[in-house]
Amino acid sequence: MILPALEEGGYTVQKQVHIGSRLGCGKHVVDVLAEKDSKRYLVSLKWQQTGGTAEQKVPYEVICLGEAVTEQGFAKAYLVLGGEGWTLRGFFVDGGLSRHLTKPEAVSIVTLESFVAKANKGKL
Repeated sequence: MILPALEEGGYTVQKQVHIGSRLGCGKHVVDVLAEKDSKRYLVSLKWQQTGGTAEQKVPYEVICLGEAVTEQGFAKAYLVLGGEGWTLRGFFVDGGLSRHLTKPEAVSIVTLESFVAKANKGKL
């Protein structure tokens, strides 16, 4: 669903791209690197079918994506939350982490549906 939406919006896409180190503890691989008009966007996908640990990984992922945007010149990063098992999805999508981040504008946390709509329109 993600890749066809990006392609419909005029983006070129690469899957599973190594973009550097993840806060000094290993390779940082993003699910999708999208590019359009000389701007590059990082896309990380998290799926939560039932309650579990994916929610605990969100803040760390946002910090890593934000660092990549700031340090490597990407236009923006998106953390896409899919599935019905999220208890904190509203908190994340509504900007609950923003006050804890140094550059909250670098990463947008969005629902799968919201991301697909943006990507389809070429409006990342």
